[in-house]
Amino acid sequence: MKEMKAIVVSGYGGPEVLQIKSMPKPSPKENEVLVKVIATSATTADGMMRSGKPYFGRLMTGLRKPKHQIPGTGFAGYIVETGLNTKKFILGTRVFGETTLGMSTNAEYVAVPEDGVILPMPDNMTYAEAATYGDGHVTSLNFLKEIAQVEPNHKVLINGASGSLGTAAVQIAKFVGAEVTGVCSTRNVGLVKSLGADHVIDYNKEDFSRGHIKYDLVFDTVGKSSYAKSKNILTESGQYVSPVLKSSLLLQMLWTSVFAKKKAKFAATGLRTEAELHSLFTRLVHIFRGGHLKTVIDRQYPLEKVAEAHRYIASGHKKGNVVIIVDPVSI
Repeated sequence: MKEMKAIVVSGYGGPEVLQIKSMPKPSPKENEVLVKVIATSATTADGMMRSGKPYFGRLMTGLRKPKHQIPGTGFAGYIVETGLNTKKFILGTRVFGETTLGMSTNAEYVAVPEDGVILPMPDNMTYAEAATYGDGHVTSLNFLKEIAQVEPNHKVLINGASGSLGTAAVQIAKFVGAEVTGVCSTRNVGLVKSLGADHVIDYNKEDFSRGHIKYDLVFDTVGKSSYAKSKNILTESGQYVSPVLKSSLLLQMLWTSVFAKKKAKFAATGLRTEAELHSLFTRLVHIFRGGHLKTVIDRQYPLEKVAEAHRYIASGHKKGNVVIIVDPVSI
């Protein structure tokens, strides 16, 4: 049996549960393609799934231990083998995508259904850039257009504008035609401005929730604020949305859905159907090809240092994305 190097999770816990080991190399099923992974991602969501917190997330990832031994969901690489009944891809095609709850991308190879979330990479996109799309890019597009339905001239505030979601959200909101205000730390003001934000609030100097400007949308990418704090700066039909689920947000979402014009909303982008996620990826490629979407990469780590990458993400100092380089020779 052929083997590969992969990161294996021994159980729920801290970064120390991530160990590099030899694992059986997957063989593609009839409807799958085998991807040689060049780059994969490490994300805040990966850390939550590794730790098993919040606990209700274990209903999807495994009650006592992770269902999938190999973590990671984003991938970029090229096709080295195709299943008997596949028709969409040929050997050597550069591809990228997302395995959602199937995990398994922190490895040298991953088998992916050809009808899953997998697309050909644009010629001018790097493997490192492509590996990040399943996190900040697709989540931000989902929240801005599908959940909040942002339109031209809407006033949009993005809290956490220098993170993986925030850097993508600033650019996507500007592409849509919104007036964008980014909230970040002092050291990242220049970065957020360079991405196209019309206004930047340094949270070390100002509490955005105490301002006088009214916003159609507060997109709290980091979950550090709340609907209660933000509702006074929302327009009459404004929305507070966040991908970080807390019990308070859930209660506010239920309450505002019935009793208030100002809404609180949450959604788990990774739980959308593969067809929906594929459509979001396709739209992101269109934005990228138009020159309106750049990927901010903070740090890159080799596969054997995934645990170190998780520790860095947990430190809270990350800006943009963290990428895991599985095959440095092919970058």
